[in-house]
Amino acid sequence: MAAAAPPAQKRKLSLAARHQERAAWSFLAPWFVGMLAITAFPMVASLYLSFTDYNLLKPPEFIGLENYADMLNDPRLAKSLGVTFTYVFLGVPLLMAAALGLAIMLNRGIRGLAIYRSVYYLPSLLGGSVAVGILWRQLFGTEGLVNQFLALFGIDGPGWISDPDTALGTLVALHVWTFGSAMVVFLAGLRQIPEMYYEAASIDGAGRWRQFRSITLPLLSPIIFFNLILQIIGSFQTFTQAFIVSGGSGGPADSTLFYTLYLYQEGFGKRDMGYASAMAWFLLLIIAVFTAVNFIASKHWVFYSDRD
Repeated sequence: MAAAAPPAQKRKLSLAARHQERAAWSFLAPWFVGMLAITAFPMVASLYLSFTDYNLLKPPEFIGLENYADMLNDPRLAKSLGVTFTYVFLGVPLLMAAALGLAIMLNRGIRGLAIYRSVYYLPSLLGGSVAVGILWRQLFGTEGLVNQFLALFGIDGPGWISDPDTALGTLVALHVWTFGSAMVVFLAGLRQIPEMYYEAASIDGAGRWRQFRSITLPLLSPIIFFNLILQIIGSFQTFTQAFIVSGGSGGPADSTLFYTLYLYQEGFGKRDMGYASAMAWFLLLIIAVFTAVNFIASKHWVFYSDRD
């Protein structure tokens, strides 16, 4: 039986443990301060403001659920929801398909993989920037490069961003162009699938499509689910592209009036911070519902290797 540690040694161990604990808390303190000051406090403040009439110039006046009731009768809010849902339902599947297709292509072991991966990832870093928004507006303008290219074939292209029928489509195209981050995640997931599965399937006579459907998709389903959640959340929060391309108006004819852009107009354009705060919490609820539905549905199509 081991002898008990002397009291002096116990005190040293206890003192060392307290020093380590203080050191840990000192390293964690900046994170806690940031979480409280930048995240938690603004969220609580916005929740309170959503029940008030507040225009930044006078103290908030509590009005209960009036802001939420006004949202039910706001036609522009309904329009912004329609635009945002269209953007999400079109942009997310197209982006996911493009990202997965290029990831499969890059996974075949082509030369210069690191270079291709960096080049394809670059749009994800720049896609949300003001500069790219301005560039996109120039590309799809009436005299932009897209119409100049179409003119070579005798096609008179429309003013893509000035036509309500095509303006939103240009933003969807910009969103799909930023497939790089999803592609990198897909590529990492493809690298984790054992090659022996494909070799065994080839011996059994399975073609590429059957291998993709029966091996790649099931084993990659957790990665697909992860990317899907991130892309849906990010798409609902899209703001910069619509603001720059439409000049902050959401036009033409509110065809690019994203929910976040309308929230910005109400909060900083009309200085109705109470209504904007209510809109922000409604957006949080929408994202939470979509996330919850995806998690519930994932039980039927996401395959985990350790699942019973």
